[in-house]
Amino acid sequence: MEHEIALASLLITVVLYGLVKKFYLKKRNWWSAPILAVPLLVIALVVLAKVPYRVYFEDTRWLTWMLGPATVAFAVPIYEHRAMIRRHWLSLSCGVLVGMPVAVFSSIWLARLLGLSELLQRSLAPRSISTPFALATASGIGASPDLTAVFVVMTGVCGMLLGEVMLAWMPLRSSLARGALFGAAAHAAGTAKASELGAEEGVVASLTMMLGGLATVFAAPLIGLLL
Repeated sequence: MEHEIALASLLITVVLYGLVKKFYLKKRNWWSAPILAVPLLVIALVVLAKVPYRVYFEDTRWLTWMLGPATVAFAVPIYEHRAMIRRHWLSLSCGVLVGMPVAVFSSIWLARLLGLSELLQRSLAPRSISTPFALATASGIGASPDLTAVFVVMTGVCGMLLGEVMLAWMPLRSSLARGALFGAAAHAAGTAKASELGAEEGVVASLTMMLGGLATVFAAPLIGLLL
């Protein structure tokens, strides 16, 4: 019975993602974005089927493991556009060096302002980087990996949606600025959205996301001391 549940959980998750992705490419509605729609559908199915979260998580752990290789794959377009990156390396570096601390410490400050528990404060700190980096940081600062993963997804969805609104209000002509906006604020979800705007936007978002993630992981001991 356990093997059947494991296989069903994995297949349902993959099939749901494929169907939702196909629908999103046709409609381009924000509510049909896979990062938002698929988790909601999976949660509904898991609750209806009365499958414990721990069981579902164990049965689909291979998908979690693939987050690492998927993030590394963002390096391919970065390599293909390395000439552009060399031209703008200073701007990109400054953006990451400023954006990473602002994202981390604004999360901590807001959590403390709202009187959230120490565990929630620690779990919120790495919310602005992609999941593999966030989970690595969470383990280094005493946060809950499960809560951090939830906050990362919420940040990605909100950042992707608010990024579109910001571009409508403040039309940025620079592909560098548009890509950095999505990469820094909404990590993988934002990078996917930036890629829809153009190749350069996607490359800049990928680089911003990866550099921000690496910087946060390396800064984890310092973040832990400040919490």
